[in-house]
Amino acid sequence: MDHKEPVLYWVRRDFRLSDNRALTAAVENGRPVVFVLIRDQQLRDLGAAASQRYEAAVQDFSERLTSKGQRLILRSGEPALVLKVVSQETGATQVVWNRLYDVGNRENDAITKAKLTEQGLRVRSFRGQLLFEPWDVSPASGPFYQVYSPFWRSVRTRTVTEPLIAPLQLPAPRVWPRSEILKDWNLSVKMCRGADVLAVHLRVGETQAQNTLHRFLIHCIAAYKSDRDYPSRPATSGLSEPLTYGEITPHQIWSAAQRHLQDGSPGAEHFLKELFWREFAYHLNFHTPHIETRNWRAGWDSFGWSATSPHLDAWKQGRTGVPFVDAAMRELYVTGIMHNRARMIVGSYLTKHMLVDWRVGQAWFQECLIDWDPASNAMGWQWVAGCGPDASPFFRIFNPARQQAQYDPNNTYINRWIAEGSEDPSAEAQSYFDAIPNSWSLSPNEKYPPKPVVDLAHGRNLALEAYQNHRAKKEKNVV
Repeated sequence: MDHKEPVLYWVRRDFRLSDNRALTAAVENGRPVVFVLIRDQQLRDLGAAASQRYEAAVQDFSERLTSKGQRLILRSGEPALVLKVVSQETGATQVVWNRLYDVGNRENDAITKAKLTEQGLRVRSFRGQLLFEPWDVSPASGPFYQVYSPFWRSVRTRTVTEPLIAPLQLPAPRVWPRSEILKDWNLSVKMCRGADVLAVHLRVGETQAQNTLHRFLIHCIAAYKSDRDYPSRPATSGLSEPLTYGEITPHQIWSAAQRHLQDGSPGAEHFLKELFWREFAYHLNFHTPHIETRNWRAGWDSFGWSATSPHLDAWKQGRTGVPFVDAAMRELYVTGIMHNRARMIVGSYLTKHMLVDWRVGQAWFQECLIDWDPASNAMGWQWVAGCGPDASPFFRIFNPARQQAQYDPNNTYINRWIAEGSEDPSAEAQSYFDAIPNSWSLSPNEKYPPKPVVDLAHGRNLALEAYQNHRAKKEKNVV
């Protein structure tokens, strides 16, 4: 096989060997494949927790390739230039990658493809992150779906292609190009003293992802619909983390869950609907890319949100005096994950009780989430703020106390994450103080805030007043 020209495979968020269309295309006809991962601006801009998780994904994938006689080549720079140089070093005439669909990566891909094509390289990109291409799903009456329910009805009966098996062989090139060293990239440095705490909670790699899926389908999917809103119950799939890094694909999840749907598992359809909620986020991100940075609904730019608040640090630090909000924010800081019900509650408290712009919360989540996803994060924040697609109306304001009474009636979740005032705080609650910056000057021996920084009833009234003023302005402008 030495006489065959190698193919460059640009690896980004697809740290897997199975169900990998770009990889399958790369090894066609037994061609050698050169795995190239590039530290470009997209990677440099990752938040702290995501950077550490990305580093772990790279390390795991690199070790797996090494076990199969391959290598992961690391380079830094502008992708088109890096791939051009590596192609010259290896004699490669083809470049393949799996597509990404957020705004920044779409623009980056277009530029890279154009430049490489000008250099005479054959470039092919493949679907790998979504079940369906965003441009392939559209209603009869318009260019794209703006509401989830009809989107779901449109796609639920579509044929989903079966996942691909991993290539049996990964032919190596005759000569290896130079590679940078992963530890020199210092991807975890942004986490500072929290890195060791976060590392305990990471579940990394393709094998781990498949095991997570298997455990969920065996033990949790039947009760998924009834239990998923209770943050202390092991009811959710835990798959958002490996999905973010392409250690598992939605095709693999769909295929495995379909069997449970056909067998009548009561939670299977609801779980699959959640998988398509992620799909819907990318559908909207593709058709309305401003969703990442601007209010999705027209007319919301004049709403009375503030870019700051005297209570913003308390929100970030889990010291608002609202136990459900604080427990969730501490879970986020320690694990890089937050339960979905909790995300809605902390988002509502920030944007409605505190009247802080949703983009402030979006940016904090981007810094702290290991499963940060640009499309899902943007849509989730705009949904809870009331200015996004398929949105909860602004006047629908989550009451954290009622939510706690309903979904954490025994304070199991609260006690797991809040140490202050407890005679025997949990290990997770104490680990929060090992993870946070020293500059916060917090300890588990302090008293828990005696009252909320924004009273729940008062905050609700302020939010409703702001909404009424906003609606009155809109109506006046219309007249």
